[in-house]
Amino acid sequence: MKITDLKCAVIGQNPVVRIVTDQGISGYGEIENTKPYLKSHVLFYKPLLIGEDPTDVARTMLRIRRMGAFKPWGSSVSAIEMALWDIAGKAAGVPVYKLLGGKIRDRVRVYNGGVRFPMSGHSPADYAENMARMKEAREGFSLIKQGIGYHSQMFSHSPDYTYGEYRRAERYPNRGPITEKGLKYVISCVQAMKEVLGDEVALALDCGPGWTVPDAIRLARALEPLNIAWLEDLLTGDYVPYVTADLFREVTQSTTVPIHTGEQIYLRENFMDLIEKRAVSVVGPDPEDVGGIAELKWIAEYADLHGIMMAPHGVFDGLIGLAAHVQVGAAMPQNYIAFEYPVGRPEWWYDIVEGLPDPIVKESHIAVWDRPGLGVDFIVSEAKKRLSDEDRDFFE
Repeated sequence: MKITDLKCAVIGQNPVVRIVTDQGISGYGEIENTKPYLKSHVLFYKPLLIGEDPTDVARTMLRIRRMGAFKPWGSSVSAIEMALWDIAGKAAGVPVYKLLGGKIRDRVRVYNGGVRFPMSGHSPADYAENMARMKEAREGFSLIKQGIGYHSQMFSHSPDYTYGEYRRAERYPNRGPITEKGLKYVISCVQAMKEVLGDEVALALDCGPGWTVPDAIRLARALEPLNIAWLEDLLTGDYVPYVTADLFREVTQSTTVPIHTGEQIYLRENFMDLIEKRAVSVVGPDPEDVGGIAELKWIAEYADLHGIMMAPHGVFDGLIGLAAHVQVGAAMPQNYIAFEYPVGRPEWWYDIVEGLPDPIVKESHIAVWDRPGLGVDFIVSEAKKRLSDEDRDFFE
């Protein structure tokens, strides 16, 4: 089997990769819906893939894996890798998890990062009300993540929150020391949310990046009585092209609250410091940023050897990304907690793919399916209606 073409179309906001072969089998991968600008980056790799055997996934990836980078620049390589596994599974007539070593579990746990409800305000009572709505969601989530601190709108709703100047921009540009008033405000909001959840539903907190080490330690110690599932990206993280493992280790060693990071990191090599120094308690690579699903599994296994847990990021990964999460989640070792549940955006995404269970999530789990490849395919006749004029030949 040989690769004859590499295509990319932006469907909704998600760039979707299609790898075409000379045997009529196509494989699909997906990029986060926050990155529609990466279409041209995907196509950059086309000359390196034409003529390769897509079922030799590792050898094909050696041609391109060195040419990615931290979020967002690893996304294109990651989507291509997913598409290769999709082809390999379809060619073999087996689900991808079989090619990754087989199932550890029949159901894969998810946590809520994508099922959101509008906030009526930003007081502790507002956070509690919003959390109550998520707790009652039909998916029955056993773990919910909420943004706080630098990963939220708390700045603009709490005067004198920080000693620095607040910058209004995307991709979390703020960083610096937080005032005593600001810290107390964050803690009061977390306490309100945890009161709603009790011990029935775990609470994880997406915090930054941007906290200083002393403030991160103060926050973590203050929250210890609440049994928080983890504190994510306190120091570095989303769209930060470095790791600061030594600083994370200082925070981790100063608290009993699990410390989590990793969504922006590309490739296993860049997890070495975090894992070998035991700088965090939980790692959270995103399969659409880290280099793909086999890369994610390798990191999970290496983390397991060092007593570190695994909770993959994935809130913007879309429905093909969801399928990839389920396949690799089925095969991950027993340090696995849950992956972040992505939803289809726009809503019509659910009308253009087939293969997902209905409902997708029951009691915070997704049952692992046995269809070949990733197990989710396009309903081409419906998907074509959603293509832009520029991408009309995507399924040709």
